[in-house]
Amino acid sequence: MAFAGVLNDAEVKAALDGCSAADSFDYKKFFKACGLAGKSADEVKKAFAIIDQDNSGFIEEEELKLFLQNFSAGARALTDKETKAFLAAGDSDGDGKIGVDEFAALVKA
Repeated sequence: MAFAGVLNDAEVKAALDGCSAADSFDYKKFFKACGLAGKSADEVKKAFAIIDQDNSGFIEEEELKLFLQNFSAGARALTDKETKAFLAAGDSDGDGKIGVDEFAALVKA
């Protein structure tokens, strides 16, 4: 798992199980359930780096769509509705992507 050593496998599984149905993803509940909300700023930055698949320094819409698969390869993709809501919640400067500081604010929200 990509988050080995940062997150607890059982918590990640519980978080994924909690949003397995389409349109059931709630980032606040997910970050709390998987334990990321309680992690240090450095650990949140490590999580950001894993999710930023193309290493652009931003999490773009396509990376958000596959967000859950960073936690488990068999996880579902987010629906377009979930992806757009997630992006809107995290993109505080309106540039259409989520930077590391925006991601940290989202995790701690």
